[in-house]
Amino acid sequence: MDRLGPAALLARKLRGAAGLFKVGNQLFTSEGPRAVKTLAALGFGIFLDLKFHDIPNTVVHAVSAGSRLPGVRLMTLHTTGGLEMMRAARGAVRALGKKRPQLLGVTILTSMDDATLRDVGLAGPAAVRAVELAKLAQQAGLDGVVASAHEVAGIRAACGRKFLIVVPGIRPQSSSADDQARVATPAQAIAAGADYLVVGRPITGAADPRGSALAIGREISEAV
Repeated sequence: MDRLGPAALLARKLRGAAGLFKVGNQLFTSEGPRAVKTLAALGFGIFLDLKFHDIPNTVVHAVSAGSRLPGVRLMTLHTTGGLEMMRAARGAVRALGKKRPQLLGVTILTSMDDATLRDVGLAGPAAVRAVELAKLAQQAGLDGVVASAHEVAGIRAACGRKFLIVVPGIRPQSSSADDQARVATPAQAIAAGADYLVVGRPITGAADPRGSALAIGREISEAV
């Protein structure tokens, strides 16, 4: 099944209405690096959201390969991979200087709540655990983290203004939460102190994706 054609068509529709284009596991597994190259050629910066989580050596090679792809500005790895893994990833991109992508540590997935954390053996609540993982990512030298809007204030207080916070699970008031447990509206996330918002299905699943993106952009502008 061709996923790149629809993704490229959507990207063309969103020119001027969105900043970065996220390439996640679904598209990358289907189409590989050519998905990044195609979307970057359309003028988009790329958020390479592959959430690397493995032994340090494997993550080093994955991050190095991702860094060589055109247009990649943000890249993710799981903070639960540990301090050594994150430090190794940071070292892998350091030699690229200012042209390197910014590395983000994924804290607690927005599909997880306190009960889910207990099920997998992690001490909650999610708000506390996300802050601790963000502090670990900062200690490792990462540029920022991915966290829900509910944890932004705590992370900002612990890690400072320059530490990037990228917020997924964004749902305009008229949208369904889908499979997300900890969601927020664009205005709520911006008010909390988010630097970037990740908006997926409210745009990709809309009858008018561009109109939906522009409406979200207006909500963000009003919040700012």
